Amino acid sequence: MKSFRERLHKGYAQSMDVTALVADERSTYQRIKIFDSASNGRVMVLDDIVQITTRDESAYAEMLTHLPLLEHGKAKRVMIVGGGDLSIADEALKHKGLTEVVLVDIDDRVVELCRQHFGVINAKAFKDKRMKIEIADAFEYLGRKESKGRFDLIVADRPDPVGPGKALFGETFYDRVRGALRPGGFATFQTGVPFYQPEEITEALEELAHFFPQSGLYLTVVPSYVGGFMALSWAGTGSKRLGTPAGIRAATKRFVSTKLKTDYYNPAIHAGAFALPEWIARLVPKARRSKRKA
Repeated sequence: MKSFRERLHKGYAQSMDVTALVADERSTYQRIKIFDSASNGRVMVLDDIVQITTRDESAYAEMLTHLPLLEHGKAKRVMIVGGGDLSIADEALKHKGLTEVVLVDIDDRVVELCRQHFGVINAKAFKDKRMKIEIADAFEYLGRKESKGRFDLIVADRPDPVGPGKALFGETFYDRVRGALRPGGFATFQTGVPFYQPEEITEALEELAHFFPQSGLYLTVVPSYVGGFMALSWAGTGSKRLGTPAGIRAATKRFVSTKLKTDYYNPAIHAGAFALPEWIARLVPKARRSKRKA
């Protein structure tokens, strides 16, 4: 295997030079490849779609976790939907106030292979006593009685809506996420690359607005997820919105006091993430835009 080519978006592809093939197998659900690349570090792809690289995983994992946790300020329990590489779990566990981080992934082989080959980003998470790994269908897990009103933050590290990941999109999924959140809790979601997947933003925000009193959008940049900005949507069960001046000030104080170690996130990035280019702002449903300005 000399090179890897990903063709996720119609009419566009990216290619990586492969320096070493680490793993290549088919699980019950998908084909898993892990390889070392010339420019992006160690890479995992599922069904030939890039999931994570050690070079830029922080831009994704840190923004899905630290931003909502620092604004919340009192979170105790976190659930991660998917996330079998444990990069998001590793970031969440940096918050000493958390008592439990539950990761629910359907594919045990992804978790095991990442335990073996991505220790540079997840070794601490596997050793943390607060970490709980459930090999299960996250959609089904969210519907369980014991999940109701349990979590302060739910991070949906969902893949693109293909294969087993399809169940993690749509109104029924958002309804279950809402039911599993505590009052005042937040959920964050991967919502695609606006440049190539603009419809994902509009559809997701319309559905979130139907189930949550608060919701919105912020941005990060993950070079391996080609297309420029990556959209991260959020939703909340209470009256508090993410990204307000007061919320950012509170998050800044907590970031400083906890001496959180990060590679991408900082308070300035937190504030800037809510500044949307006009072409992305136009993708936000009008009801969301007017509410944000209020």
